[in-house]
Amino acid sequence: MPELRWNPLLQTWTMVAGNRQNRPNMPADYCPFCPESGKVPSDFDVLVYPNDFPALSTHPEPIEASENELFEKKPAYGSCEVILYSPKHDIKLYELSDDHIYKLIQLWADRTTEISKDPNIKYVFPFENRGKEVGVTMPHPHGQIYGYSYIPLKLEVELKSAKSYFEKNKTNLFDAIIWEEQKVDKRIIFETKNFLVFLPFFTDYPYGVFIVAKNDAIYFSNFSENEKKELGIILKDVVGMFDALYDKPFPYMMCVHQAPVNSEEWENSSLYYRFHIEFYPPLRSSDAIKYYASSEMGAWAAANTRNVEETALELKIALKKYKNA
Repeated sequence: MPELRWNPLLQTWTMVAGNRQNRPNMPADYCPFCPESGKVPSDFDVLVYPNDFPALSTHPEPIEASENELFEKKPAYGSCEVILYSPKHDIKLYELSDDHIYKLIQLWADRTTEISKDPNIKYVFPFENRGKEVGVTMPHPHGQIYGYSYIPLKLEVELKSAKSYFEKNKTNLFDAIIWEEQKVDKRIIFETKNFLVFLPFFTDYPYGVFIVAKNDAIYFSNFSENEKKELGIILKDVVGMFDALYDKPFPYMMCVHQAPVNSEEWENSSLYYRFHIEFYPPLRSSDAIKYYASSEMGAWAAANTRNVEETALELKIALKKYKNA
């Protein structure tokens, strides 16, 4: 049964979910996310679907008490939802209409707000895994939203870094990054009125695009209707650009970083944090994977095999190709 186990070396929790080992690879002639499957409504645009193999649950099964204080564990409390982007099995994100993609953005916002109503939830994390290269077993266009009962370590490091920078410089770290990227103007892919799309100076992925809000939003719900529409079109352009790069579906992990919820410690995070989306595409060329190997995983010593000033140019050419197609 799923449970959370405390890692005393890193001071964070590990989700242990043996039930996910049994996730199936779908046969070619069946998909539970398609309307004719009998598992979803016959008609929908975007849809919340309960995860069939959740790592977290709002009604977790009780677990046996830990045998000692060092090996602490607790029930895997949380939320795991699947977000279906469309009833069409083979449609790509950028093939959705602007109105349709807006509905997806709004659903992410609504679910973030709803999940946050549970006081035991401390962080809401929408994400998407795309492509077999990142372990996707369900090709139907979809993403997921996890609600954690703790703040995951990477997000906590980001928050502490942003808060520390603000206390020292009286400036939001994300504003500082935006200003510097605009000044250099070598890694910006494109920008709109309210968002900057760029390859960060420090990213460890050759095509690790960031989308950062220019205003002080820290949640989906902070955006106006027009800003949500703008963000939806940006997502379409980014994914279309990725696919145009090598003329094939481009795998990625897309991670939406928002502020924590139900947390006194981070209640003023709008001063120093910022809503942003991080992409982790595993390709370093058309037929080569950028693996996170021993140095990266074992020491957290990040390494980028490509110069992002060069890959940014490749993405800008791919964006123009996608736009002109």
